[in-house]
Amino acid sequence: MERRHTDGIERTLEKNVEMISEAGFDGISSAWINGEFVKRAHALVQGRGMTAEGQCYPETVDDLKPVLEIASEFKPHHLDIQPNARPRRIEDCIPLIEGWRRLAEEVDFPIYIETHRDRMTTDLYFTLDLLDCFPDLKLLGDVSHFLVGREFATPVSEENHAFIHRILDNSWAFHGRVASREQVQIEISFPHHKEWLDLFLGWWDYGFKSWSRRAGPEDTLAFVCELGPKPYAITGPDGNDQTDRWKEALMMRDHIRDLWNKGAEARSQNS
Repeated sequence: MERRHTDGIERTLEKNVEMISEAGFDGISSAWINGEFVKRAHALVQGRGMTAEGQCYPETVDDLKPVLEIASEFKPHHLDIQPNARPRRIEDCIPLIEGWRRLAEEVDFPIYIETHRDRMTTDLYFTLDLLDCFPDLKLLGDVSHFLVGREFATPVSEENHAFIHRILDNSWAFHGRVASREQVQIEISFPHHKEWLDLFLGWWDYGFKSWSRRAGPEDTLAFVCELGPKPYAITGPDGNDQTDRWKEALMMRDHIRDLWNKGAEARSQNS
């Protein structure tokens, strides 16, 4: 929702939430680490019957404690941990994950660990090794980072599809952006990017079906249309986005709801 336009104009939080609500979204995603901001954002989304994904970036186990205090007062739909530590060995990750999981047991909302570059989960293979250690680790899947990080050749091999499917089989929420093998976020409205959009729609369709098999009857799935501003967004010579990210977020919303609804129809026919 940040413009980061060269004209310097940014919308207020209130305006952004209003736009999101009136477009028919069910919630927002935001950092959940500053108490005053969270109180303000929580009141806005609650007042419109929406929910929120909270994000945080702990470097240590104890870093999560103050975030949980805020989140326990202003409950998000779920809390997203971007693990802001970069151990080179799996063994050094274990105390961090075990500590965060112990703290997660003390709260009544879900906590997921996001797959993200420049984090503990920056590398696909390393994250797969983490899943070998913690087979029930609940992830928040943003697989755009893995595609661009590993620079998958096309057509994507069955081996690489299987690696992504394993990530999706442990994902309990999703962040939505479309990457190519060279850029982490490309313009989904450009016709020549359709092959990448179709690739991601296929992965998300798999992820939704996987989640539906694992989820309880009262669980809800969150998918964030996460089209970030520059430097995520590719910019032209004027320093501004080459496309309207808000319009593309609405396009993604429609694609995702269509995927979900088709899956729901299939589930009802098989039940």
